[in-house]
Amino acid sequence: MNVRDAIKTRTSIRAFLDKPVSEEQLRELLDQARWAPSGGNLQPWRVHVVMGAGRDRLVETVKQAIAENPFANEAELAIYPEKLSEPWRTRRFEVGEEMYALLGIPREDKPARIQHLMRNYEFFGAPVGLFFSVGRQFDKGQWAHLGMFMQTLALCATDMGFATCMQEAWAARAKTVSAFLGLKDHEQLYCGMALGYADPSAKVNELRSSRAGVDDFTTFITE
Repeated sequence: MNVRDAIKTRTSIRAFLDKPVSEEQLRELLDQARWAPSGGNLQPWRVHVVMGAGRDRLVETVKQAIAENPFANEAELAIYPEKLSEPWRTRRFEVGEEMYALLGIPREDKPARIQHLMRNYEFFGAPVGLFFSVGRQFDKGQWAHLGMFMQTLALCATDMGFATCMQEAWAARAKTVSAFLGLKDHEQLYCGMALGYADPSAKVNELRSSRAGVDDFTTFITE
């Protein structure tokens, strides 16, 4: 698979097969992704992998935290601005409605929508979860480095036949997850990523969000 094919093939998968991924495969994947670009070669990212019994313990820990306080918001980061302006508000709304349409969940069925949202905290059934953190000493530049690393990892995973879903939803339970992972005070959790094999029979995996055209986000200065 070439890079162009990997970019176009990669998409957020929200239903995975019950098929294991080995530690050896994960080490190979991370060994490829570590060559992602990083300004000053700082490589500020930290990766925390949960799989097997460790993954299951994390899922149960977070489920218990949600049951005890379902409305708690442990997020340190605002995943989206409080008031999105256009065209960003419409983009977010449309992709959500497209997903729920594939799932057959109407807008008025709030319980079903919440139930699907809670699937985030089970990695959508994926056997592996990855979490990403950076040191609190770092600023926006190093957060950009983390993003480049995550994209590189997702593309390498696609090349290896895996499916992924980058999950900012975990930020809402950052305190619980950070404690489970043993993060130090100087480390800040960003998000998670589900990794495994896509379920080809799941309707939700047919979702393919649109992208703005080149002229919508590019300015060419030629003189």
